[in-house]
Amino acid sequence: MAQTIFITGASSGIGLASAKLFLAKGWNVVATMRSPEQDTELKQLDPTRILVLRLDLQDHSCLSPAIDTAIAKFGKIDVLLNNAGFAQNGLFETISRQQIQQQFDVNVFGVMDMTRAILPHFHQHNGGGIVNVSSGAGYYGLPMVSVYNASKFALEGFTESLAFELASQNIFVKNVVPHGGVVATNFGNRSTAADGMRPDAAPEPYRRFMERTGQRFWEVFKGMNIRPEAVAGMVYEAATDGKEKLRYPVFGEDTKDIVKARFGSKGDEDEYIRYMRALFG
Repeated sequence: MAQTIFITGASSGIGLASAKLFLAKGWNVVATMRSPEQDTELKQLDPTRILVLRLDLQDHSCLSPAIDTAIAKFGKIDVLLNNAGFAQNGLFETISRQQIQQQFDVNVFGVMDMTRAILPHFHQHNGGGIVNVSSGAGYYGLPMVSVYNASKFALEGFTESLAFELASQNIFVKNVVPHGGVVATNFGNRSTAADGMRPDAAPEPYRRFMERTGQRFWEVFKGMNIRPEAVAGMVYEAATDGKEKLRYPVFGEDTKDIVKARFGSKGDEDEYIRYMRALFG
């Protein structure tokens, strides 16, 4: 019997690439997205093995029905891929509490809600797996993405803690961690960048900082070079390798130096902070 993966945020990027890869590997795929009526690709694939459903992580009423519909079609869900997310960019002082709430509703509480919703099914079948798509932003702090950083740091802590709890229930929990920008994705379409990242739109006290740091920020990250297919491949590895491994990093050339500074400083926190202040200060 074919295994089944349930994917959030499958309309583009990592979610879409994962749906296509798992389908090619013989899995059944439940591809969920906020606007399935706009899907022009997945619905063209084998309808006996793929199910495209509406799911909005900020609409709690649709979570359990989506899971129930998937189970009705395929009989069982083996792996949940928590992929949906977006980035709230800009200076912290320019971001409203409502915008911060939305960031956590999707990137953190959405993951928790989906996990809570599917756990009874996993318990019923004495096992299952959860793969969360995290980010290098959950490893190191960056200027002008403090709220996104906070959500991904929270996701890292939640995943690590939950992995210990659910291992006792024969349920694995893992993080796939892209480091650096992922190309060919609509992630940025929901991300809010524009005004909050422009020096001329920043509060006066920050403008010198924005002029000095903003350009450097984009120089570091303009070389986005991770393909969604590479991340999808790592998702497949995490879901199928049977290893007691928590994190599966996918490194981009644009962030290797930051990763080296963060984890190669031999525990010297001051050395790492000095490096980052020199980079962005």
